[in-house]
Amino acid sequence: MRALWALFVRDVRLAIRVGGGGGIGVLFFLIVVVLMPFAIGPDLQLLGRLGPAVLWLAALLASLLTLDRLLAGDAEDGSLDLILMSGSSLELAVGVKALAHWLTTGLPLVIATPLLGLFMNLDGHASGVVALTLLVGTPALTFIGLIGAAISVALRRGGLLLAVLVLPLAVPVLIFGVSASNAAIVGPLPFGTPFTILCALTLFSLVIGIFAAAAALRHGME
Repeated sequence: MRALWALFVRDVRLAIRVGGGGGIGVLFFLIVVVLMPFAIGPDLQLLGRLGPAVLWLAALLASLLTLDRLLAGDAEDGSLDLILMSGSSLELAVGVKALAHWLTTGLPLVIATPLLGLFMNLDGHASGVVALTLLVGTPALTFIGLIGAAISVALRRGGLLLAVLVLPLAVPVLIFGVSASNAAIVGPLPFGTPFTILCALTLFSLVIGIFAAAAALRHGME
């Protein structure tokens, strides 16, 4: 447990020190949301209807922007080889790394959502609902991205390959995240149904993402 805690603290410090964590993600999130009213126009009702979808799509793209360094840095400096040879559980190690990644990239997006919701003409209730769905759904994006990051490291490729792998798998999370937000804001569907499915997707991606990423890393490092 001490080794896992040390790995967690190390990843959080590196993300903050290098500047490739929450700051870059929130900045990209801000840019996408601010530009959207210029593209859509001054129709406030239309902005309000599209607000949840725009915030979710911006959060997905911001999360994707930081996934490339989730495992690539450890592969480059040899830390990943040390983790593999340490004899400790690789599944726990990649899970800790994913948790550190979400805390430094996904959680800042959730915190920034109520403020950025003002740009999309969302009131406090609507922004809070979108923030709640992002709080539940962004971990799924991280653990899905963990699979793509592990495969790209195993294949010694990154960039476009990572996006091609992650984006199709993230579509269900995007669909039910937006559906839950719209259900709570405008209805007529009940909020509980899509929100429960979103929670289930997060739990499913947590389990599958950790084991699939560990298997890809073991196969790629052999």
